[in-house]
Amino acid sequence: MYKYKCLTLSAILGLSVGTSAQDINEAYNLSNLSVQGTARSMGFGNALGSVGGDFSSLSVNPAGIGIYRSSEISVTPSLKMNSTSSDYSSITTGDNSTNFNFNNFGIILTNAPKGRRYDHRAWKTVSFGFGMNRVADFNNSYTYSGQNSTSSGSQVFESDANKNPSGALSSTPSNTLGYMGYNSYLINQNSSGQFYSIVPFAGGVEQMKSRQTYGGITEYALSLGGNYKEKLMLGITLGIPVVNYQSNSYFQESLAEGNTASNPYGFQSFNYSNNVSVTGGGINAKLGAIYKITDFLRIGAAFHTPTYYSLTDISNPGITSTRFSGDSTAALTVDNGGLLQNQFNYHLSTPWKGVISATLMLNKFGFITADYEYVDYSSMRYMFPSGIDYASNVPFQAEADQINQVIKNTYKGASNFRIGAEARLTNSFMVRAGAGYYGNAYTAYGQSTQTSYYTTQRIDLSLGAGFHWHHFFADVALVHGMYTGYEQPYTVDYSQVISGPAVTVPTSKITYSTNNAALTLGMKFDNRNPERRHHRRYS
Repeated sequence: MYKYKCLTLSAILGLSVGTSAQDINEAYNLSNLSVQGTARSMGFGNALGSVGGDFSSLSVNPAGIGIYRSSEISVTPSLKMNSTSSDYSSITTGDNSTNFNFNNFGIILTNAPKGRRYDHRAWKTVSFGFGMNRVADFNNSYTYSGQNSTSSGSQVFESDANKNPSGALSSTPSNTLGYMGYNSYLINQNSSGQFYSIVPFAGGVEQMKSRQTYGGITEYALSLGGNYKEKLMLGITLGIPVVNYQSNSYFQESLAEGNTASNPYGFQSFNYSNNVSVTGGGINAKLGAIYKITDFLRIGAAFHTPTYYSLTDISNPGITSTRFSGDSTAALTVDNGGLLQNQFNYHLSTPWKGVISATLMLNKFGFITADYEYVDYSSMRYMFPSGIDYASNVPFQAEADQINQVIKNTYKGASNFRIGAEARLTNSFMVRAGAGYYGNAYTAYGQSTQTSYYTTQRIDLSLGAGFHWHHFFADVALVHGMYTGYEQPYTVDYSQVISGPAVTVPTSKITYSTNNAALTLGMKFDNRNPERRHHRRYS
């Protein structure tokens, strides 16, 4: 078991010291879900809480399965196009990425009585659904760069080495940051045994950080629900989310042009990279109900239990440094790329969630619908295995308890709002529009102390259209999302630094713009009496 808090979870956002900021960000990333299911639901803003009749509702309000009057199969490929604009030290940098995914695949099997049996039976329909919905997408990339004369990324190695000098430089925990910096000749040791950075950053250094993330969370859903007397729909979903997260981060620092500060060790540049993989699975349950107050108004409510994940983090760090030695005119390069792989197995509990909603049915002409969702992010919890972290001589669970306290102080409950509408223009053609607002999950303490966070005030705007015939349907949708994040390229514990004054590391403002285009193709299998058919979208 390697030292957890140096280069595993903490490395997800890059070069850092300590656990709290990066670990709590990972918990948030795995808990901040937004269903990206069928194109129909995306078209009206995923406001699915009381609409139903759509496979995506199984991951929002499973009572929506009670709206079905026939069996169905559907699949949704999608194309996600992202762009970022980053500002760091007054320099603006752009980045783009494009990824193809499958948002949804689902099968609904509905048992509905025929003829007079339908009239006399209390449970009008019983439906079973199984398939998958994509509930989180991690595909993105950003880059920022600029000049800095107040700090250096090498001070990360310095502060880690000064926390535990003997452990940082021993050959056993060779994945610690102090060990990496010392063996890459980025830090040196004075006569008092303290470590200091050799980088003359006061004269200016050029810094660049880039990060590419891939993967997502796919939730496999098993649902059961029904329709009681055309008034009450009930449903339950067993969710099995599968996490696949990949992150490649790269940090580069080099002498700025015109840097005339004293440079006795001949520093030229260093590059730090880390490839991180987070994989695993979990389990959760969702309970829901939809009640028809009148033929024109229905309300819905759903409760999502926390997801209990079993996860594995694997990181592969590497560092390369270049300097001149003495009178040598040739650069000396030290490549520490063959470091030991870090792996850690642990558990995570995500927040519980509640959804309430209402839908106004416009006869057979469409509907207007709205959802309110509350997510208690302060309830996220890590659970680490038993044993002692030999690098810090602290029990793993004690480290988890410390991180969980930071989560509680940093995050709060967030309110999310979704609204959407669908209009039937002809008997088979519909148009849709929607919007979503996802509220801030950070406390005032969290926004003032964390070195990497999102404003989380995300806004989604969506448009869609669909053709629905008796046995076949096709839907298209486009969702445009906007939000902002803030990140420092590294985190330094200045209480353990002697190479310079305690200063603030520059912060990059990253503006995210996402576009998700989706196409759903599906078939319906109507096994009811023709006299009892109702369009399953509006019944």
